[in-house]
Amino acid sequence: QIQLVESGGGLVQAGGSLRLSCAASGRTNIDRVMGWFRQAPGKEREFVSTISWSGTITYYADSVKGRFAISKDNSLKTVFLQMNSLKPEDTAVYYCAHTCINFGGGRWNCDYWGQGTQVTVSS
Repeated sequence: QIQLVESGGGLVQAGGSLRLSCAASGRTNIDRVMGWFRQAPGKEREFVSTISWSGTITYYADSVKGRFAISKDNSLKTVFLQMNSLKPEDTAVYYCAHTCINFGGGRWNCDYWGQGTQVTVSS
C-alpha cells in the first residue's frame, strides 16, 4: 500500500503562483509514475501532469504547458507541482496519484490517490 498526502493548495489571485507538494509513504520504493490530476466543480477529473520515477520523463496537459512544472525529490519521497500564471479556470481540487499508466489520448489510470487539495484562483 502507498499513502499520499497533498499540501500547498489555497486561494490566489489570477497571475499568481502556488506550489503543491505530495508526500508518499508506504511501499514507495517501486519504479512507478506519479502525477497530478484535478477536478473542477461539475466536471470530471482530468490529467494535469506526470513524472517518471527517474524524473527524466514528464507529460503535461496542453492547458498547463508552459505554466506548470512537475518535479520530484526521491530522497524525500515527494512530488511537487509548481503552478505559475494561474488562471481562474485552474480552480479545482488537485489530486496526487501514484502507479499511473498511460493509455494514450490523455487517459491515465492510477492505483493510489491522495485526498486532494483545493486550489482557488480569483479573477
